Amino acid sequence: MLRAAMEHLITRCTAHGRQVFFDPADFDWIATIESAYPVIREELDAVLREREHIPNLQDLSPDQAVLTQGEEWKSLIFHAYGRRVAANCARCPRTAELLTRIPGMKSAMFSILAPHKRLPEHRGPYKGVLRYHLGLKIPEPAEASGICVAGQTRHWAEGRSLVFDDSYLHEAWNGTDAHRVVLFVDLLRPLPVWLALLNRAMVWRLSTTPFVAVMITRARAAARRSGRAGPPADGDSPA
Repeated sequence: MLRAAMEHLITRCTAHGRQVFFDPADFDWIATIESAYPVIREELDAVLREREHIPNLQDLSPDQAVLTQGEEWKSLIFHAYGRRVAANCARCPRTAELLTRIPGMKSAMFSILAPHKRLPEHRGPYKGVLRYHLGLKIPEPAEASGICVAGQTRHWAEGRSLVFDDSYLHEAWNGTDAHRVVLFVDLLRPLPVWLALLNRAMVWRLSTTPFVAVMITRARAAARRSGRAGPPADGDSPA
């Protein structure tokens, strides 16, 4: 009920409350992330050489089993609702550092979609965050993969960004013969100061739910099993 009230406020009290896709040019930090695409891609390619050790998303978050089964959607999680997976950040240190430059970054991962996988229509948990995708590995033909949000379709491109409100119903697909990978980030939605304070409190509340606790515990355990545990301690993200 509280979440619904907050989403109502965001919709009614902000200029872009009903907007689906956002212009990347409106976010100053995106140019920095896009310019670092070769660095992020290099770390991704190293990770993909051991793809069998990357966990399936439903094994980290059982709620996702309605969207995916088997090894069709894998995720290397760096942050989840402000909680850090230190071993994965240590595995991709330059990507991890770049993530700290995204204002309000709360969740981040490499999202790996198997060939010919289609994610059925679903919605994100909360309108107070925006979803960011940076295309990292987009097989040809690029138009065979895409995402449709509230009836609006976009296609990924390597080194290019999409920003959208994932609280709308959306679906995504990879219609190619190779794996599609994006850098997947959730960040706090820019809001007026009074509403931003309420929004931070709401996101913090979501971070304490069993849904997030299970995901972060399993992501940290998977990282340890892969033998990639690094020296930094797990903890809260700085954003």
